[in-house]
Amino acid sequence: MATTTVKLRLTESEKRLLADHAKMCGMSMSEFVRIAALSHVEGELDAAVWEDARRELDDNPQTLTATEIAAKYL
Repeated sequence: MATTTVKLRLTESEKRLLADHAKMCGMSMSEFVRIAALSHVEGELDAAVWEDARRELDDNPQTLTATEIAAKYL
């Protein structure tokens, strides 16, 4: 997969913290920051999906069987 470069502005202490932690994890700082950022976004997306599902359940507290769910969403 082709990659691109992103600049990130950090204080010297922030850079040192990230570099040290990346090293402890056996990663480059670039890999560590990429994985951390993507994990953060994924977590927020999961939370948004959960909130939508919770709102749907609150609006309509009907439960469905696995077969009914498959028919509705697949």
